[in-house]
Amino acid sequence: MYDDLVEPVEAKVTSNGQISLPAIVRRRWATTRVLVIDRGSYAIVRPIPDDVVDALRGKYADDGPPAEAARSAERAAESARAHRRAHR
Repeated sequence: MYDDLVEPVEAKVTSNGQISLPAIVRRRWATTRVLVIDRGSYAIVRPIPDDVVDALRGKYADDGPPAEAARSAERAAESARAHRRAHR
C-alpha cells in the first residue's frame, strides 16, 4: 500500500548491480546518499541527509521519557528477545 502522493516507480538493475533513482525522487530527497535495508523479500531505500548532525538538530529537544520508563521498556524488550531465542 502506497501513499497517494507517492507514485511507485520501477527501476532496472544493471549487470553491475546498480539502480538509478528517478529524478523526481532525487529532487524530493535532496541527498546524494541512501541507506538500503535488506528485509529478506524486499528492500527499503531511505535517504541519508548530507549533514546528519544538522538534520537531527532540535529533533529531540523535548524531555523524552523518564529514565526509569526507558529502562523498564528496554528490560521488557530484552526479556521478549530472550524468550524468542529460547523457543526457536
